Amino acid sequence: MWRLQTNSPRQNDYEMMKATPLSLKKKIALELWHKREQNMLQDHPLQQLFWECTLRCNLYCRHCGSDCKTQSGRLDMPKEDFLRVLDSVARKTDPHGVFVVVSGGEPLMREDLEECCAAIYKKGFPWGMVTNGLYLTKERLQRLLKAGMHSVTISLDGLEEDHNWMRGNVRSFQCVDEAISMLVRKPPVMFDIVTCVTRRNYSCLQELKEYLITKGVRRWRIFTVFPVGRAANDPMMRLTHEEFKGVFEFIRTTRREGKIQLDYGCEGFLGNYEGEVRDHLYTCQAGVTIGSVLIDGSISACTSIRSDYHQGNIYEDDFMEVWERRFHPYRNREWMRKDDCAGCSYFRYCQGGGMHLRDGDGKLLLCHIKRLEGKQ
Repeated sequence: MWRLQTNSPRQNDYEMMKATPLSLKKKIALELWHKREQNMLQDHPLQQLFWECTLRCNLYCRHCGSDCKTQSGRLDMPKEDFLRVLDSVARKTDPHGVFVVVSGGEPLMREDLEECCAAIYKKGFPWGMVTNGLYLTKERLQRLLKAGMHSVTISLDGLEEDHNWMRGNVRSFQCVDEAISMLVRKPPVMFDIVTCVTRRNYSCLQELKEYLITKGVRRWRIFTVFPVGRAANDPMMRLTHEEFKGVFEFIRTTRREGKIQLDYGCEGFLGNYEGEVRDHLYTCQAGVTIGSVLIDGSISACTSIRSDYHQGNIYEDDFMEVWERRFHPYRNREWMRKDDCAGCSYFRYCQGGGMHLRDGDGKLLLCHIKRLEGKQ
């Protein structure tokens, strides 16, 4: 079982991976990346569009940032309303270059999901979805593939006991296991597994990796909990400083092995870990290349952003007009240069961190650099 050992022969190597100071090599890479990001900000091409099609969910997960329920207080968005958004997008850009991500809640709670997605595909937009896998039967998968599904992301938060504990359902792991087996046999469909690392499953990451490799999974993403929703006050969700660093050492080692493509999510700037744990350097593309339509019609960015940084509403505004003329809080982050960020030497590269890490008042909820330095 993999875990960080204080007397490990790799300890000196581990100590060198501290967040500060940045090595010369990292500084050069970050400067080049910064120039690229500035060009991207100026152009802000819409490349990914999330549709929060429902807030209903068939699970009650401990770490849910949306606090979704089986019976949501909001009705599912009618597909016709979202299709009008796609018409707006298609008038301004090539739909084949905008990937639609169907999310929730749990998308498979919609009985008309295949009909919705077939209509999205018919308009020329490639699409994929994020699911917990509980309702992904063989028959449902076939219908989704017929509707043009390009990719799927499935959540798996450990082996059976740990995953079911997190998801609150004794059948959850079995359903994910069966879903993975089905997807492995469908080579044209890209899929990945996403795992939330907590104090509960941290020490079992090696076992989970071996399970995924044995199943034939090629792509795996890891993220750590940020304090919103149900996870905010659950001590089992928050890693210790040593465990937090250990996650990145595990990712770094796994990537060097080359048996499975493992990445850390776009959570935050990681100092000298940049270039070691992701295929790209840190960037928050929310509102730059990523937009979203939320369940109430709000026009926003990444659906992980739970605070109100909405820029309009599809029931009042044209989506692409909003995309082109608003989103200033996302594209000029100078307003974030306050509090802990005011005098930070990494602001140039971090730009205040991910938008999902800001509360409604603009306060930073979690700084990855401070966590790596054991200061938060």
